[in-house]
Amino acid sequence: MKTKQTIVRDLSWLAFNARVLQEAQDTTNHVYDRLRFLGIFSNNLDEFFRVRVATLSKMARLGKPARMHLEANPEKILQQIQQTSIIHQNEFDRIYSDIIKELERNKIFIKNERQLTKPQKDFVSTYFDEEIRTQIIPLMIESIPQVPLLRDKSIYLACVLGNTNNPMLQRYALIEIPTKLLPRFTILPSDGKSKDIILLEDIIRANLSHLFAPFGFNRFLGYIIKLTRDAELELDNDINTNLIDELEKSLKNRKKGRATRFVYDKNIDPGLLDYLIKRLGMTKKDNLIAGGRIHNFKDFMNFPSSVFADLKQRPKPFVHPLLKQPIRIMEVMERKDIMLHFPYHSFDSIIDLLREAAIDPFVQSIKITCYRLAKDSKIANALVNAVRNGKQVTAMLELRARFDEEANLNWKERLEEEGVKVLVGIPDMKVHAKLCIIKKREFNKTKQYGFVSTGNFNENTAEYYGDHCLLTTNRNIIADINRIFSFLESAHPRLESLRNCKTLPLAPVNMRKFFLDEITKEIRAARKNKDASIIIKLNSLVDQTLILKLYDAAKAGVHVKMIIRGICCAYTEAKSLKGRMKSISIIDAYLEHARVFVFDNGKKPSVYISSADWMVRNLDHRIEAACPIYDKEIQQELIDILDIQLAENVKGRILDDEQSNTYVQRNVGEPEVRSQLAIYQYLKNKHYEI
Repeated sequence: MKTKQTIVRDLSWLAFNARVLQEAQDTTNHVYDRLRFLGIFSNNLDEFFRVRVATLSKMARLGKPARMHLEANPEKILQQIQQTSIIHQNEFDRIYSDIIKELERNKIFIKNERQLTKPQKDFVSTYFDEEIRTQIIPLMIESIPQVPLLRDKSIYLACVLGNTNNPMLQRYALIEIPTKLLPRFTILPSDGKSKDIILLEDIIRANLSHLFAPFGFNRFLGYIIKLTRDAELELDNDINTNLIDELEKSLKNRKKGRATRFVYDKNIDPGLLDYLIKRLGMTKKDNLIAGGRIHNFKDFMNFPSSVFADLKQRPKPFVHPLLKQPIRIMEVMERKDIMLHFPYHSFDSIIDLLREAAIDPFVQSIKITCYRLAKDSKIANALVNAVRNGKQVTAMLELRARFDEEANLNWKERLEEEGVKVLVGIPDMKVHAKLCIIKKREFNKTKQYGFVSTGNFNENTAEYYGDHCLLTTNRNIIADINRIFSFLESAHPRLESLRNCKTLPLAPVNMRKFFLDEITKEIRAARKNKDASIIIKLNSLVDQTLILKLYDAAKAGVHVKMIIRGICCAYTEAKSLKGRMKSISIIDAYLEHARVFVFDNGKKPSVYISSADWMVRNLDHRIEAACPIYDKEIQQELIDILDIQLAENVKGRILDDEQSNTYVQRNVGEPEVRSQLAIYQYLKNKHYEI
């Protein structure tokens, strides 16, 4: 389905998730990684239904007013989502079946309750009685006037209970599978020749008689079901509203969100299915998807790796050569800008810098934005220790970071207890910029150190998210970071004050205009028959104004090269573009998360990194920052990395107008380029001098 000028965002997203499914299908990947990609695909799809399908459903219910927000018809988009989801589900089931066969060839078996040996049955029975029984309470749903609210992100065992001697004795029951309390996978005792694994729900299936036989039942059938709910938070944007109270209220409402998808075992008892659909208030017009026996495949991202004898570890992150400890990182920064490239470089250097700031007697203050912190955050620990050492610490916690709202509320409480000044954002505007400033007063001289990142300050995600982080003492960059924090700390923040920033293009005040101006410069150069090119790396390219400007650039003769991991709403194959617009997507072991921009600028490249994708939400409804790279060596380093990615011919897909996800083909005699491996070697071999 097409709009007039761009590809429909939601259909492009489905094409992205299909690329993840391709990785699960790719037999050159280790079977463990194939399972993980099935988990990633499933987790992605859950979030898509919680957020985007929920939004489209609201627009469809609004009717004509929704046309003001979407060029295409939301009802038609929902229909195509349903059709595409079913196709993907069938492909998913086929891939999973192939993976099971490969596991079995390697003597690894995922067993269900009917395939257990006598010793395994005894083990499962004991495990159920000792670990599981007290964690579950079956709901006899026919006996209660209203079915209790089924939790989003949970799976349920829908049971048919009967008695072979009394056909009239039949009841329905629901059991929530306690995956938050117990592991989804349990390794079974085996004879040593094989490695056997059972899922938590199958342990419960095997022991249904323990729960229900005392009530006269001797026939037990169980089918996994799952409900996905609307997860969009509807916050009151009144500036006088207490954001924390409003957020807590909205989180409670999220649990009651409208059902956007119902997935069930395709072999489910038809009577039970009809009963559930009716009791859940759904109809056959809703997203009802018949799947396999297993749901919530996101847990397969944590499939036990210990059962694989041949599993190779990823190359370990290494410390940037200029930052190897013991060293004073701030002294290195005074002499030279440093660019860290995660997950190739170790995130420990960021922790080391904050730890150094926490104990340096001359450091007065630390200010940092935190969008998603790790569960046991070393960043937070460093900030707390800085406070204990007498530093003034300010942390901007974005309480509306989707699906991390509760975690960030908890961090707010913990940090404030330790004396950290916690900022919680501004009305109607998420703070997504990734910034830090360290202020030091030494011998009557003030020194300042900052870092700007494309990704979160989170040591866990830094192990597999591809991001860039600039460590700098550049006065102009530092001055703008200070201006941003002054804005965030203001009792009455005014966006206009951000226009005083002279170096960092900022959303929502001038970032879109800045990028439009940069593209315009390249158009002017091309029209004068000068070299003109643009390289763009993003997670998502959606903003129509910028896409149309890129069309104009390609038509004028500018070579536009794009690396877009996820959504790409730009058509690239129109004749008017004359083949000057190319876009690829790279899906591999690491999540390509960085945003980087290179404008030829008359053979004097302008290079920027940013926290912002080219989406309306980023450019108009968030505080975002882009940062220029002035150091020529770092500029070239980023350009080299982009060139390696543009040469990708193993894990790269062409983003064509049909979103068909065709792999980039390697020409005869052309070397194989798997960019993530090549970048690791490039950085590992790089020599630095101060």
